[in-house]
Formats: sequence, structure tokens, C-alpha cells
Amino acid sequence: MTATSAEIDRLLDRLEQVVGQPNVRADAGALVTYATDATPLQRGRPDLVVLPANTEEVAAVLTLANDARVPVIPRGSGTNLSGGAVPLHGGIVLVLTRMNRLLEISESDLVAVCEPGVRTIELGEAAAAKGLLYPPDPGSQSTATIGGNVAECAGGLRALKYGVTRDYVLGVQAVLATGEVIHSGGRLVKDVAGYDLRRLLCGSEGTLAVMTELTLRLLPAPESSGTGMAYFSALGDAARAVSRVLASGVLPVTLEFLDRVCISAVEDFARIGLDTGAGALLIFGQDGDPHAVERDLGRIAQACEAEGATEVRIAGSPAEAATVLEARRAVLPSLSRLEPLTILEDATVPRSRIAEMVEHIQVLADRYGLKIGTFGHAGDGNLHPTAVLDPADEDAVRRAHRVFGEIFAKAIELEGSITGEHGVGIVKLPHLERQLGAAHVALLRRIKAAFDPNGILNPGKLGS
Repeated sequence: MTATSAEIDRLLDRLEQVVGQPNVRADAGALVTYATDATPLQRGRPDLVVLPANTEEVAAVLTLANDARVPVIPRGSGTNLSGGAVPLHGGIVLVLTRMNRLLEISESDLVAVCEPGVRTIELGEAAAAKGLLYPPDPGSQSTATIGGNVAECAGGLRALKYGVTRDYVLGVQAVLATGEVIHSGGRLVKDVAGYDLRRLLCGSEGTLAVMTELTLRLLPAPESSGTGMAYFSALGDAARAVSRVLASGVLPVTLEFLDRVCISAVEDFARIGLDTGAGALLIFGQDGDPHAVERDLGRIAQACEAEGATEVRIAGSPAEAATVLEARRAVLPSLSRLEPLTILEDATVPRSRIAEMVEHIQVLADRYGLKIGTFGHAGDGNLHPTAVLDPADEDAVRRAHRVFGEIFAKAIELEGSITGEHGVGIVKLPHLERQLGAAHVALLRRIKAAFDPNGILNPGKLGS
């Protein structure tokens, strides 16, 4: 599905009539900028970049593109880590960042209504100003947009207690590839009229429709919060502590881990006093009623000590708590300092298999001669193995791709998933059928065809 230069020129003129000349870009700078997302080593080349301002403009763009059989790749801020916004087959990169209005925060209905270009942190701060909480908090929240979060079903540090993005999507307005506008759900907690298309669109990676308005569930903000950390000599001890914590009846808001490589990298970068001799660091937190928070933090500390923690520390002030959380949020920038290229992946395994998975990752790193640090969400088994290397070393790049292929295979073997929150995109598409099976993948393709009969939406990705 490749348009000729003459077809693109004709389309450009018509698109300028829809969104205005300044909002259709075909200059070299724009084409290079939107050729990639945050995924390293993945690059395409769009023919056009279009920035619509509203649902009507999105519908008109899609109608024109569908008639011309030109691919359309929806995009937010480009923080995707699986190549989901890379234009593999040229076409139009449809950038939704101009659609950035926060339309409403309703304290009575406990909902927010916004356009897809609203940044996650903006929604969180606006909700907090009214004493409410929007729980999803992906690591890229300061840059990522709500539309992208929904398209990828983003998670975050609070996912163990509060769930992921799909748990907060009540309603969706979306434009199909044919230009038709649909609505699914709304402001209601209970609504079972028809198929639940809003849940289907959440995590669809821009392959089924373009979401133009979202209605999201909010919660009352917790009264208080607390944070702590525990060091272990081995990751297996930390993993067992996670199981003990959850078995004790405590559901923490945060339960994160860093392996030895990550601890050393963070301390070298941030100088916040981490014990670089430890084999693993578990960061935990709780929110809610002040007495319940104090009780739960004590239970978590006891569980860690029972599993051999070498040190347990509960933050005594908000400043100290911020320092503890800084250790987790600083992992990726810290690892990125070690080499010019950082390849961050995700895979999920049952909590009871975390230690086995991380040990396997380290075996692979040693076998292939790579530096890989692993961190992630211990409470839900979502791991982020991260390789750091020199991109000029082509053999090292090839070895890294082989390692991640084996990591995904191991996750499936352990009854896990090739992705917990980053999405399938380009990177994991070759592994999808191994996890889901041929019949399941064939069904995905039939669903894709029903939504997008000419296959113009994000071709080469999920369901293609």
C-alpha cells in the first residue's frame, strides 16, 4: 500500500483545505521528526504529517485517506516503546497533539472528559486540584498523552492496587477508517448495551480507529501515603517477600524492584545513598487512611524482614519518600548513561516466577556478552529488561535482538506475556502468534477487517 508522488500531491492539496496549510507538513524536518517514536532502531518515512484540531477534521482526513488507500498512523507524543507509531509503509502520520483540551472534570460523576492530546500529568494534576485521583501513572507521564495511553493500555507504578488504563476508560468517541464517528460507553459505571467497543479500542494501538474524545473514571484522592525500601542479598529473597506481602492481605499501591545492575547505575547517576552491594532493592508504598497506611507499611516491612531483607527503611517525611521514589524513576536515565544505545523492553510473568525470569535474563546477558539491567513492577510481574550497548557495534545489536527474542520465549514458557504495558507494535509482532495461537491471531485480523476494510490504519502492526 504505497501512494505515488502524484497521488500524495493531490492528497496534500485536499488535506490543506481540511486542516489548514500550516497543519499539513511535507518538509524534510517534519518527515524526519515523525519517522520514528521512542523505540530505538525502528524508523520509517511518512509522506505527510497532518495535525487535525477536532473530530470533524479527523473524520475528513480519514475519509480522504481511505478513498486514496493511503496509510494513516495515529500518533500522540511519540513515547511508544514498541514501534507502534513508526510509519512502516509511508502515508500520513496523524498527530493528535493539537487536540489537547481538558473538557471537564466532574466531581459529582467522578469523571474527566478530554481530547486525546492532553498529557497524562496534566490530567493527574487537574484531578488532584479537585481532590480526585487519576491512577494510571506511566513512566512517561510528563510527556505521554491520554490518547496514547489508551491506545497502548498504559500501566505505571500504581497499577498493582489501581489497575491499568483500560480500568478507567468509561467512554470513547472514535473515528473509523471510513470516516464514520462512533461512540461507545459514556459517563456510566453500568452500561452493557451492545459489544464493549471501548475496551476493544483500549490497547488497539491505532489499528482499529482514531480516538478523539475520552471519558475517564476518577477516584477520591487518598488521605495520605507512605513509602519505604528494602534491600536483599538476592533477587529470589525479594520475590519471596512480594509473595509474602500479598498473602498477608496487604495490597500496596507500589511494589517495585531493581536488580544489582540498576542499583549501581542509579547510585552512580543520582547519588542518593543506595546500597550498591545489595542484590536487589524493593520499593514499596501505600496510600489511604493514615492509620491503615502506617499499619500496612509495618506489615510490608515485617514480610521483607521475614524473607531475609538486609535493611528495611520507611520514609519519615515527604522529602525522604520522594527520594525513595526517585530511585525507581531514575533507573532508565541512569542506565542510558552507560552506553549510547538503550533498548528497554517489557515482559510479564506470574509473580511467583519473577526470580526465575530475572535469573534467566542474567544468564542470557552473560551468554551473549551484554550488559542488561532489569527493573519493574514486582507486584504484577511486569519486568523491564534493559540492554545498554554501542549502536556502532552491529554484532552487539544483533545479539541484543536474539536475547530479547529468547526473553519473550521464556516469558511465554512461564505462562506470561510478551508485553505487559508497552504494546506489540513492530518489535513484538513476530512473537505474537507464539503466545496467542494461530486461531486467535486470525480472529484479530477479522476484527481488524471489520473496523478497517481497506487496512489503512497503522498497517504492519497488530491485526495486520
